[in-house]
Amino acid sequence: MPRGVMLTKMLLLISGLLLSLSLFASEEGSEQSLEATAAAPVETVHGLSLYDSPELPEGFAYFPHVNPLAPKGGSITHTAVGGSFDSTNPFIIRGTPATGILQIYDTLMASNPGEPFSLYGLLAKGVRLDPERQWIEFDLREEARFQDGEPVTAYDVVFSFDLLREQGNPFYASYYAGVERVIALNEHQVRFEFNDTESRELPLIVAQLPILPRHYWEPRDFSSPTLAAHPGSGPYRISEVDPGRRIVYLRDDNYWGKGLPVNVGRYNIDRVVYEYYRDRDIAWEAFKAGLTDFRIDARAATWAIGYDFPAYREGLIKRITVPDVNPSMMQAFVFNLREEKFQDPRVREALSLTFDFPWLNTNIFYNTYARTESFFQNSEMEAVGKPSEEELALLEPFRDELLASHRSERLFTDTLPMEQPVELRERLRRALDLLSEAGYRVEDGELVNAEGRPLSLEVLLYDSGLERVVQPMLRNMARLGIQTSLRIVDINQYLNRVRDYDYDMVISHFPQSNNPGNEQRDYWTSAAAEAPQSRNRMALAHPAVDALVEQLIRADDRESLDTITQALDRVLRWGFYVIPHYHSGETRIAVWDKFGYPEPFPAYAMDLDAWWVDTEREAALQRRHRGR
Repeated sequence: MPRGVMLTKMLLLISGLLLSLSLFASEEGSEQSLEATAAAPVETVHGLSLYDSPELPEGFAYFPHVNPLAPKGGSITHTAVGGSFDSTNPFIIRGTPATGILQIYDTLMASNPGEPFSLYGLLAKGVRLDPERQWIEFDLREEARFQDGEPVTAYDVVFSFDLLREQGNPFYASYYAGVERVIALNEHQVRFEFNDTESRELPLIVAQLPILPRHYWEPRDFSSPTLAAHPGSGPYRISEVDPGRRIVYLRDDNYWGKGLPVNVGRYNIDRVVYEYYRDRDIAWEAFKAGLTDFRIDARAATWAIGYDFPAYREGLIKRITVPDVNPSMMQAFVFNLREEKFQDPRVREALSLTFDFPWLNTNIFYNTYARTESFFQNSEMEAVGKPSEEELALLEPFRDELLASHRSERLFTDTLPMEQPVELRERLRRALDLLSEAGYRVEDGELVNAEGRPLSLEVLLYDSGLERVVQPMLRNMARLGIQTSLRIVDINQYLNRVRDYDYDMVISHFPQSNNPGNEQRDYWTSAAAEAPQSRNRMALAHPAVDALVEQLIRADDRESLDTITQALDRVLRWGFYVIPHYHSGETRIAVWDKFGYPEPFPAYAMDLDAWWVDTEREAALQRRHRGR
């Protein structure tokens, strides 16, 4: 991103020129597009689904899981742990964006939490998808408005797409790579034309594009962080910005879309607050004191024994467990493959053996977790057993490259989950054997390579709460003669070091849906390996992985998607690019008892937007807090 003022202005002028040319072309192209549509009319529909038809019929009144009569009012205060924020622009690479900021924006279509991947009209009242998947068109609602009263038009859609792809986080260029161009056919019709007609997910991806106001951003420097309360078109608007401490959103009483079927019974809470805490222990004390009233409890010890305090005993706090229906997220220590010392898979495998999960689970986690082994854990996409004939057919064209990178045929022959020693002593013995094979030896208590350089490793964190997970592993590494250290820095320094690839090992997350798609490019591919702020933190660049990701994106049925993903999972796991952590199979939530929510929860997401506040209970809790 440009840093000098003159360069920034130049880029803005160039982007403005490109926008003008795009809009000019759209006026000329609209006649051609309309002629093509007239020649071969495509049905206008109310929803999209990845493989089948959407479950809800045209004219549905509201999502099945919501309470359409849910009361409005009240407030919810969330905990934001990890330091601070310095920007209300979440779309750029610079700055640390405020939590919750995306709720000020509407998208063209909205997802139904009760379906795996179906979308229904939000800003768009109708949609047409070319049977050959060469284009998709959206009809915008004439009544749609930004929060400053300006109408939402097709030109805002074109502007938003071009702005995000050209000046936004590099993720967007990758995510929207299959789009050739976007054309405003007229003020309320917009067309996306595709250069990738094989990605079934791409039409749904562009339907989730957040729409930014052209009239607001065009004269401003989009690439620089800002703390302005800029307008969106969504159900909430920015109300209060206290940098690094809190951000407050208010429900917009004039929200143009509050009566739409995708919104009825949702966005009920008037005031949404995110309070920032540098340390999760301080955040926990704030919750117990009633300073925050909603938390996702990620610490097993707290959930097991931490709720023995007066408010919980009095029944003023509720605990809720929500089963995970999506694949369990891979959380892991990630090796930085840019470092020469991590190039050898035997070194990575050896280091992974020092993570003693059974000890952690027994002594720290109260046996509440299971070890994560797959990048698609607990789904049909997880690789299990020996590779199938279909998987081998996908892997065989890359046999030479895979044998060279993995230094083993196990990928083609062995079963998953992989067999590893259970006892720590045996694990460390196996680790030392692998390190010896990789050319290391112990000299005066230090593990050194053939040139006599010691093997060293630093884990970089911004959350001290994870120190208890890291330190036992580092102690085990030290027993092998490895020089280890742990560095805990503030969130801004952490982000700067990650952006500069200045780390040996960090903790990263790879959340997966039941329908993985374009986001996989940002996780694993060569193009993302050196892209600033991509999720490919390990800098993985492998032709087999690149090819499998593209095949995954283009899968035209569920069986093919599962097979390709299993092959990808197998390549990633036998490459030992990460040290997997653990998962619980459920989300643990604690709340002060003032909320109502529809039960049962929808099948594929909890949908906090469908919750509401009992204002009488809220007032009673406020009196209690004041009276202490």
